[in-house]
Amino acid sequence: MLCLLVPVCYLMLLIVPQASEKTPTIHNSTSDGGWTVVLPRRGRQRSKATELVSEENQEPWSPIDSETDPSRETSIMQKMERCINRIGNSEFYSTIKCQIQSSLFDYLQRVLGSETKMEMVIYGIGSIESYEPPRLQLSLAILMRRDFSWIGNIEVYDPVLSLSESRVIESLGCSVMSVNEHGRREARLPTLFFMPHCEKWLYNNLLQANWKLNLLRNMVLFGNSFETYKEHASLCENSRVNSMDHILSVGRFTTEIRIETVSDDYYNAFHHSSWHIFSPVLETELELPDS
Repeated sequence: MLCLLVPVCYLMLLIVPQASEKTPTIHNSTSDGGWTVVLPRRGRQRSKATELVSEENQEPWSPIDSETDPSRETSIMQKMERCINRIGNSEFYSTIKCQIQSSLFDYLQRVLGSETKMEMVIYGIGSIESYEPPRLQLSLAILMRRDFSWIGNIEVYDPVLSLSESRVIESLGCSVMSVNEHGRREARLPTLFFMPHCEKWLYNNLLQANWKLNLLRNMVLFGNSFETYKEHASLCENSRVNSMDHILSVGRFTTEIRIETVSDDYYNAFHHSSWHIFSPVLETELELPDS
């Protein structure tokens, strides 16, 4: 069943919504992997995967292209280096670093516990060759690993990645997953899930796979604001709300800290993004509402 207010409700749940003159518009298209393209009003955005079914199994993955071009790799690397330098010297990144060192510090220490490193998992990064927002997002992750000793290995996955893009990502010190996990990685150790502007089904899959006290406490999630999803869920009928039941239920034990994009230069890549830290205490907090 569709939402009663089809245009408004459908858009609000697919984007990272918040009342603003900069709210993105959505253009739906489907590729072989079932992915959609989300395009902000003010520029091109990367392509991302969307799936209608959330009960997928993990499956082997490799880039669809089997050849790489050294000149193409060089071009992609140059684009990445420019983005890394640009963000690294920006007020935006200074603000992010200050936030990590201040308002986030105690939460991160609690998640780390006795561990010294927190692995980073990046889902849905998009094409770093074709679009600037994915390059900016990956650059932020790389800079954070450079500047914070508690960030360990970085794993990256997106089905749109080409072989050349994968080789560049590996040259930057990250690893590209050879399995499509559909967002279902269990946080058995402290893990930072870096997922700016992913689709809601991917966040819901991740939460569902970690819907246990010990696993949720091991997670930090950087991505779309869950508070905003909840604000707009009331406009939809249960058929859409049920597809994000874990997103809507996790708020009762979530600390959400929103970031500031500081300038228009970083709006497309990071608008309405938040840090999420989960601290459930009782098993009863994990009970989901009846469908």
